[in-house]
Amino acid sequence: MYRSILQRNGRSAFSVLNEYCGRRISAALGGNVEARRTIIDHSYSAHFMDFKGSSISSSMKKLVVTKLSQNFRSAVCLQTVPVPTPGDEDLLVKNRFVGINASDINYSAGRYDPSVRPPFGAGFEGIGEVVGLGLSASARFTVGDKVAYFSDGAFAEYTVIPSKKAVPVPAAQPEYLSLLLSGATAHIALRRLGDLTEGETVLVTAAAGGTGQFAVQFAKMAGCHVVGTCSSDEKAGFLKTIGCDRPINYKSEDLAATLRKEYPRGIDVVYESVGGSVFDLSVNALANKGRLIVIGFISGYQSASGLQPITGGTLPTKLLRKSASVRGFFLPHFLSDYGESLTDMMKLFAKGKLVCEVDRGDLDPEGRFVGLESVFRAVDHMYAGKNLGKVVVEVAPVVDSKL
Repeated sequence: MYRSILQRNGRSAFSVLNEYCGRRISAALGGNVEARRTIIDHSYSAHFMDFKGSSISSSMKKLVVTKLSQNFRSAVCLQTVPVPTPGDEDLLVKNRFVGINASDINYSAGRYDPSVRPPFGAGFEGIGEVVGLGLSASARFTVGDKVAYFSDGAFAEYTVIPSKKAVPVPAAQPEYLSLLLSGATAHIALRRLGDLTEGETVLVTAAAGGTGQFAVQFAKMAGCHVVGTCSSDEKAGFLKTIGCDRPINYKSEDLAATLRKEYPRGIDVVYESVGGSVFDLSVNALANKGRLIVIGFISGYQSASGLQPITGGTLPTKLLRKSASVRGFFLPHFLSDYGESLTDMMKLFAKGKLVCEVDRGDLDPEGRFVGLESVFRAVDHMYAGKNLGKVVVEVAPVVDSKL
């Protein structure tokens, strides 16, 4: 079922997602991102390309899906291709960072749009500097602007994106990248589907991950008691620093037994992104009138089906007995909330009230994730459950202090 939903809505919905939020973000940042001119100097050529100032080469590296597989290393290869030229309404972005998502494997397996056949570009989100743009795009942007975006083929040194997809940001910092998808998912899902009430108990699975970290903070801001699952004492320590009342390291504690003992009345809201047995456990832990929000099911993505089995046959009975509910969340279905949500998060981050933890691979045995070659390591790092925060890859070392 989830395939049909993504096929109908995934690509087109995400294309719409950033069309209208740029101006609201600029206002939220107090004018740090300036509104661009509305009068275009038509004496310029069709494309503005600052080759000398940006040092744009004629070729670039790019990760390309060459065969469909849930094994990312098998599906994707690194290629050298020409640097693309932006069209009239496009931007050419030199990527500074790209974001790693659990769904990168779903994409390489062809689960989102079966009509797309290899080869096609991998990756969804990036942040960097505008180094070229089309004539119409120059009404809002100029060379040197910093932007974040969602667009297919983000795993590349340069990406051409429609200007309507670009989100202006004050700097090409990975923290802003973490807000666009991971932060927005938590913010909107809890607000629209969580129905949080002060004093309720909220369980966040994979709480130290890219989106879990935000769910913990937003639930705490709502005045809730927050329980978070994680896989190490280091992650448990991090969760305490962002307000988690009861981190549970499931490697050293029995999660089900701990919840039964410490929360005998049950959990009011579960923010669930693991799936499989964790989903079953979460359903069993729900309180009367409890709400479980399905964010994803990463435990199954590397399997051939993309799913892990659950005890779905008993689900109706369990929900009925508790007047509980299971609610699915898919970000593109909540586009009307996106602009306001991103504005709110940008304000919180600017005021130092929101932690945006990013994992750049500092603790990886081979070192930081730098260069497109390290995307493979970054994906493995995330699926091994080693990440703390949003996993990002530094595509190009910083050369401009303003980045």
